[in-house]
Amino acid sequence: MAIDGRWVKLAQKGTGPGARSSHAITVVGHKAYAFGGEFTPRVPVDNKLHVFDLEDHTWSVADAVGDIPPPRVGITMAAIGTTIYIFGGRDLEHKELNELYSFDTCTDVWTLLSSDEAGPPHRSYHSMAADERRLYIFGGCGNAGRLNDLWAYDIIDRRWIQFPSPGESCHPRGGPGLAATGGKIWVVYGFSGVELDDVHCFDPISQKWTLFDTTGDKPSPRSVFSTAGIGKYVIIYGGEIDPSDQGHLGAGKFSAELFALDTETNAWQKLKDFSDAGEHPGPRGWCAFSSGKMEGKEGLFVYGGNSPTNDRLDDIFFLTPSL
Repeated sequence: MAIDGRWVKLAQKGTGPGARSSHAITVVGHKAYAFGGEFTPRVPVDNKLHVFDLEDHTWSVADAVGDIPPPRVGITMAAIGTTIYIFGGRDLEHKELNELYSFDTCTDVWTLLSSDEAGPPHRSYHSMAADERRLYIFGGCGNAGRLNDLWAYDIIDRRWIQFPSPGESCHPRGGPGLAATGGKIWVVYGFSGVELDDVHCFDPISQKWTLFDTTGDKPSPRSVFSTAGIGKYVIIYGGEIDPSDQGHLGAGKFSAELFALDTETNAWQKLKDFSDAGEHPGPRGWCAFSSGKMEGKEGLFVYGGNSPTNDRLDDIFFLTPSL
C-alpha cells in the first residue's frame, strides 16, 4: 500500500518558548508540553514547562511546583496517560544527567523518581519511547562515550529494568530513532562517529535482539531525526545526513524526507508529500517531536530544531500520514 503524507503548519498565539533545538515535546490530550533545549549551542535556555493548546494554538507556561528539573539540553520526554516523564540530558556545565522526573498534568506537580545510582547511567541525546506501562530508554552520549543499552521504567512497579545488550552488531550511538510498536522495541539508525542505517528490534518477551535486513526505498544513513510509532509503522522525518566538521557547534546537512518502516514486512517506503506550499517544515534535525492526535487524526508533531544555516527554529508542524 502506497502511503502519502500531508504537513500543516500551525499558527501560534501567546508567548511561546521561542526558537530552540535539542529540546523535547510530548502530547497529553489536546495539549503539547515542551521542555528544555538550547538557542545558543550547548547552553540550556530555561526550565519552564511550556504548554501548547492544540485546539486554539495558544502557548502558556505551566504553574509547576515540586521537584522542578534544572535547565538541560539533549533530553527526552514521553507521556503515559496524563503523566509526562523526562529523562537525562546535559546541564550548563556539559555534565551528563540521569534523573527521571514525572509531571502530573492534572496537578502541575513535578516529582523526582530516580537519580544517580538508580537506573540507567548518565546520558544525553538518547531516545525514549513508551507503551501503556513502560518507558524505554536507549543509547545516547554517556560519560565515557556513546551507549547502546536498553532500559525500561515500569510506572506501576516504580522500578528500572535493564535489558540484555544488543551485542556488537548494534554500535553505540547518539540520536537514534526509538519506537514501541507491535509489542517490540525498534532502534532505527543514529550516529556512531558516522551516520548509521541499521534497524534493530528487541522483543521484551523472548529477551532477544534481532538485526533486520530491511528492503524497499531505504533512507540514507542519518541521526537526530523525528520519529513516531503509528500503527505497525515507524515514521521518520528529516535528520542529519552529513555531520558538521564543527560537531555540535555547527549545522550539518539535513534531510526533509519522510519514510515509513513497515514492522511486519521490514520494508521501507518513502512517503509522497501532498503538503500545500509553505506548509512543509523543510530540512532540519535536532527537533522536538511526538506522536499525537489533531482533529481526530493520528500523526507526528514537529517543533523547532536546527536548520542548514545553523539557525534555531520556532515553528510547529503536524504530519498526517495516510495509514
